[in-house]
Amino acid sequence: MQYRRFGRTELEIPVFSCGGMRFQHKWQDLPLDEVPADQQANLEATVRRALELGIHHIETARGYGSSERQLGRLLPTLPREQLILQTKIQPTRDPAEFVQHFHESLERMGVEYVDLLAIHGINNERELGYAVRRDGCLAAARRLQRQGQARHIGFSSHGMPDVVYDAVQWESDGGFDYVNLHWYYIYQQNWRSIQAASRRDMGVFIISPADKGGMLYQPPAKLVELCRPLHPLVFNCLWCLSHPEVHTLSIGAARPTDFDLQRECLEYWEQAERLLPPIELRLREAMVSAVGAEVADRFAEGLPHWEDTPGMINIPAILWLRNLALGWELRDYARMRYNLLGNGGTWFAGLHAGYLNDYEIAGSIAKSPFAEQIPGWLAEAHELLYQAPKKRLSQSD
Repeated sequence: MQYRRFGRTELEIPVFSCGGMRFQHKWQDLPLDEVPADQQANLEATVRRALELGIHHIETARGYGSSERQLGRLLPTLPREQLILQTKIQPTRDPAEFVQHFHESLERMGVEYVDLLAIHGINNERELGYAVRRDGCLAAARRLQRQGQARHIGFSSHGMPDVVYDAVQWESDGGFDYVNLHWYYIYQQNWRSIQAASRRDMGVFIISPADKGGMLYQPPAKLVELCRPLHPLVFNCLWCLSHPEVHTLSIGAARPTDFDLQRECLEYWEQAERLLPPIELRLREAMVSAVGAEVADRFAEGLPHWEDTPGMINIPAILWLRNLALGWELRDYARMRYNLLGNGGTWFAGLHAGYLNDYEIAGSIAKSPFAEQIPGWLAEAHELLYQAPKKRLSQSD
């Protein structure tokens, strides 16, 4: 296993983390006596496999259903001082409620402290306000830190790049020590925030490069061919880690074998400078061939935020998904994300193009260099991608 300094936390963190959002029994919190023995055994085997591989960063959240409680059966049997344990708590209007939730998480896990405490899901300006306002959740988290119950304070975000950037730049109450965010080969919009985090010596944790990075555990044949000799998931991990500003990638393992493919990238560690550029070139050529260079590079230029678009249609996200489907045949991924629109909350906000005929959008896209083509592209995307409304994983039974 390779390790990197996790910013100013000074933690030596493995380049892969054991994410706890998939190995739990259910997405709903429930008593431990309702967790089947085989499900608990699977969680424990998954964590022990991570530790065998040198992955001693275990990451979970209060919002991950039974995850914390199930970990609470295992963690007391492990050498606590050898673990990096992270949990995440959603910001609340009342910081006392945030603190109460944190203490409940400690109790569930059977631990006296966590190494990393993230304010979970700063996805919009309201949630950012709950976190950073005077005497808000960040100030409360810093008090927990002074009490020795949380050693380092960060945040996670699924929000728009500007929200992520504002949170990274925040300075009051010490700002944040680290950030959990989305950034992959297919989605590079948070690079400005990663650069800002690097300047501020913050740890950088990449959320779910396997699933959110393109559902790469089931890649389409075209992407497999474009990424040879690497598996697309191995390429994505190696590409992310080729940037020293990135410190760790989450493996959201559901079973012990789920670590095997992603850690293959360590076998190519010394060859990254030779292997990555030809793959990137082929990916670029395929995208340009499918949609054109100007569209590949500038599709989002001049487009309004979804909240400022008639009908709240998320035009930049829809055009991005269209490009992925046409350029690299990431249609399953694009369909999954597209059908979250309208049902993704702050995690994937705005509406899909099925509402296009109900609103006049010409004025809102007038500054785009592709204003004339966009209505047709939106209709094409809806025909290609729409199936039925999807639920987020955390909304599942």
